[in-house]
Amino acid sequence: MTTHVPETALRRTPLLMYDGTCGLCNACVRLLLRIDKAGTLRFAPLQGPTAQAILRERGLPTEDFDSLIFVPDFPRKDGPHWSRTDGVLQVLAELGGVWRVVSWLRVIPRWLRDPLYKVVARLRYRLFGEYRPRPLAKVEWAARFLP
Repeated sequence: MTTHVPETALRRTPLLMYDGTCGLCNACVRLLLRIDKAGTLRFAPLQGPTAQAILRERGLPTEDFDSLIFVPDFPRKDGPHWSRTDGVLQVLAELGGVWRVVSWLRVIPRWLRDPLYKVVARLRYRLFGEYRPRPLAKVEWAARFLP
């Protein structure tokens, strides 16, 4: 006797947690929404209840909004996660296609990549300002955001 497992139970659910008040972060999320034609990525602001619960479960800081966190299968509590440039490169690998090629930049050591990330993170509000809410380009994108 075989048991039928629903297709949705077999799918991974990649989640990108980002600073929900940052203009640059929100612009990047909107770009990812356009690039991710398959619609697999989910998004949650680090300040929101979903991200806060995941951060607590994984023993990560709940007040550090200077780094994005990418979790390739967020319902799995014991799965991996990546932050800073590792997170960015993992998201690009997740998207596939030409973006997977860009993700090969991980051959550059983290100690060379992350300092630039930290500089941009420190200056992002001065350079890009706070996020000003506006409608999404496609209404169906709203379902990809977790509170």
